[in-house]
Formats: sequence, C-alpha cells, structure tokens
Amino acid sequence: MTQAPQPADPATPDLSEGWGEQRSRLRKDLRRRDVLFFLICTLVGLDTIGSVAAQGPQGLSWMAVLALVFFLPYGLLVAELGSAFPVQGGPYVWTRLAFGRFTAGLNQVLYWISNPVWVGGSLCIIALTTWEQFFTPLPGLWKYVAGLAFIWIGAFAVVQSVRVGKWVPIAGAVARIVLLGFFLISVVVYAIEHGVHALPTGQFAPTYVGFVGLVPVLIFNYVGFELPSSAAEEMKNPRRDIPLSILRSGLASLVLYGGPILGILFVLPAKEIGGLGGFIDACKAVFTVYGGHVAADGTITLTGAGSVLGGIAAAGLIIGLLTSGITWAMGAHRAQAVACADGAGPAWFGRISERYGTPVRVNILSAVLASILLVVALNLTQGNGEKYFAAGLGLAISTTFISYVITFPSLVVLRRKYPRTPRPYQVPGGMAGVWTVTILATGLVAFTVVVLVWPGFGVGWFGTGGSAAASLPPSFAGQRLQYTLSQVLPLALFLVIGLVFYACGAPARRRSAERAGAGSGERAPDTQAEDLVPGL
Repeated sequence: MTQAPQPADPATPDLSEGWGEQRSRLRKDLRRRDVLFFLICTLVGLDTIGSVAAQGPQGLSWMAVLALVFFLPYGLLVAELGSAFPVQGGPYVWTRLAFGRFTAGLNQVLYWISNPVWVGGSLCIIALTTWEQFFTPLPGLWKYVAGLAFIWIGAFAVVQSVRVGKWVPIAGAVARIVLLGFFLISVVVYAIEHGVHALPTGQFAPTYVGFVGLVPVLIFNYVGFELPSSAAEEMKNPRRDIPLSILRSGLASLVLYGGPILGILFVLPAKEIGGLGGFIDACKAVFTVYGGHVAADGTITLTGAGSVLGGIAAAGLIIGLLTSGITWAMGAHRAQAVACADGAGPAWFGRISERYGTPVRVNILSAVLASILLVVALNLTQGNGEKYFAAGLGLAISTTFISYVITFPSLVVLRRKYPRTPRPYQVPGGMAGVWTVTILATGLVAFTVVVLVWPGFGVGWFGTGGSAAASLPPSFAGQRLQYTLSQVLPLALFLVIGLVFYACGAPARRRSAERAGAGSGERAPDTQAEDLVPGL
C-alpha cells in the first residue's frame, strides 16, 4: 500500500496574503547582543521586587523552587519553538500552526492587551510613587499629567525603527545592572555601619500560604522568553541567537532578581515591606549611609550625598520601569500586528510603517488604552496607590497567563504535526521531555490564574491552617467581591474585544480563502498545512 506524501514542514509560514504584503517592510537589525539585553530588560522586573520581599525569606525559597519547576521548563519550551519556527509574530504563529487562526486570534488579543494594562496600571503607579518619594508630590491634576507623560514617552520609543528602538532595552538592561548592583553594594556598607536584620533559618521554610501569595509575581518575573521571537524576522540569525540568549539571560536574571530581594530583607523588617514601596523604601534606608537618617517612627530622610544618590537611583528605577513596558510592547505589539494582517483582527492595525518598519497603529492604540486605564483607575481607587497597584498587577498577570495556557501546549502539537522541521535546539528527552516541560509550564500558569482571580485558593482546606481571606491584597482586605470583579469583568471585556477583532478580520480571511481556492479549488488556508508554507 502506497502511503500518501506528507506535506513539508513549515520553516517560514506565510500565514496570509495580508501579512506577506507587510513582511518586506521589516528590517534585520537585531544581533545576538541586542536579543540578550532585550531579554534581561524583559525578565528583570523592578515592579514586583517589593511584592516578593513582602512575603519574607520564604520568597527566596519559592524563587529557587520555581526556577527549577517553571523557569527551566519554560525556557526549554520557548527555545525549541523559537528556533524551529523563527517567524515574525512568534507566539501567535506557534498557536496558529497548532490550533488554527480563531483560537490564535483570541489568544493573541489577551497577550497583547495585557501590555497596556500593565503599563497604565502597576508600572505607572510605581513610577509616580517613586517620583513623589524622591522628588516632589504630584497633587491633583499633576498625577494625571505625569502618568500620561510616562505612557506616551514609552509609546514614542516603541514606534521607532528597530535600529533606534533596540537601544531602549539595552539602556534598560544597563540601568538594571547599575541600579541593582549599586543597591547591593550599599546594603553591604549599611550592614557594616548598622548591622542587618537576622533571618532565622525557619523563616525560609516554604508554606502553601506563601506559595499562593508568591506564585503570581514570581512566575510573572520569570516570563518573557518568547518576546524576541515576535521580532524573529528582524534578527540576523534567530535560529542560533534565540536559544543562546535564553540561556544567558535566564542565568543573569536569577542573580539580578534574587540579590535585591535578599538585600531588602536584610534592611527592612518583613512587616514593614509593602508590595508597592518595598524596593523604594529599602533604597532610601540604605542610602542613609551616604547622608541622612531613619527616625524612631521609621521615617527616612536623605541629606547631602544620600539625597543626590537617592535621586539618581530613583531616576534609574523609573527608567527601568519605562523600559520594561517598552520592551514587552515591542514584542507583543508586533505579534498583534501579524495577527491582524493574517485576518485575526482588523487589517488596518496589521500595517507595518514603511518609514519605521514597526506596527505604529497598534502602538498608538495600546498607548490610548493605557491612558484610558490610568484615568479610570485613578478615579475608581480615589488615588489609593496600593489598591490601584494590586488590581492592575493582578489583571496584567492573569491576562498574560491565560494566553500562555493556550500557547505552551503548541510545543506538543507542533512536534507531532511537523516532525521534520529543522530544530537547531530540541527539548531533551524526546516526547517524554516535551510533555514534561509542557505540563509543568502550562499547569503552573493555569494555577496562577486561579489564585489571582480567587486569592487564597486552597488555603484552609482539609483542616489545614491559614485563612483564604488573608491572601487578599492588603488594600482589598475584606473586599473579596470588589477584588474579584476588578479581575473578572476586565477579562470578560478583553474576550469580547478579541471576538470583535476576529469579526473585523473577515474581509482579509475571505481574500485569503479566495486566493487559495483559485489556486487549488479545495480547502481554505486554515485546513491545509501546505498553505502555511511559502513556495510549496
């Protein structure tokens, strides 16, 4: 019996005629060094250092555990997908090849929209808080002005060509290395002069209550490996550079993230560490060694060189926050533009600028959404920074992680569907290894979504200790319904936006189907693997 020939595996999926028209406007200006700094800027998040430190020493324990059971499997998973399918749009393309355009389109909207939620939410509020702590108060209208300036400066940077824009993550990575390195040096000086808080061994013991509180922020700081793949066709050699950059940036991020958390714990009592101001307060405390003092009530005053260095560090922190948002936007926006050009969204947003080689229209739309969120959130929370921070960060994480629940299983499906695709890097262990990393990565992000929507999930069950209510963010104490609605209602709205986007992509899908029908007289592009491969 003669076996029917199998379609060749896709190396560079063409997706649709709409994206094919835009591909020629991309510019290959990203080298391995650029990808490495891009990932360091992505992975080392300055907005959640305080949230992890607020859980005490067990935060470091859980950080080590999750590095093994999530960070490593996730890195292996993305290294294979990114090197096997080095196509512009990265996560969207992987999901599209695995599960089809409709699923990938809805999934991509969640992945993309989490960026304006994050920028207009937690990043913006930490930047504003840092400014007020180190420079000057922002009363009334000035808080809105400063927040909008933060958002639109970032939008301007994201719009720039990759040759110019790549210097933003480089600057962000350097700012992180300098800021966090100087902070650790200052901790040592502070310890010599004032001593440090003892960290009893028992406090490092991991607990389930601590896990539920920490898993969202820890895993959120461990994600971002897939972002450079969204700009794969702007890299010189993505098949080689993506796996190597993932390895190097992963090791660097563990050091850059873990060191400051330990420093905060040495300087501040755990009960005084807040999720929003933990890192800021620790910086102010250690910088008193250069000039200043800590009053009996805990009020910190910087003077002389301490005040100058504190201001420099504050500027570095704000730059770090801004570049985090920019770097994520550079990846997420590109993937959304590919989705729109492919017929999973309005074709108008899938246009790549001839002048800049970037998806300017998606960039501007994201900045508008972030601005709306900023204004709405500041009004709904009556200026309560901690409440704004908790709701914004939780929503950004859950939105991103829901998309991961769909994207990560693409590894298993694509190994089966396209076994002959060249894979410069493969997850070790054959299909058993593939299933292992997929189950670990997908399972943990799915669990994270549950505990974000319902903090304290599982706490106090089966006679165990602890109270689920205590797992609510302190700013939402006793307000579980209000917190849950702050997560669920926006998520429902985002899904509706995804459906609207997909409906708006109908004309592009019809054109693509007509083109395929004219060529073969058979099935539409979504049902033929061959149609995803140019030149077959």
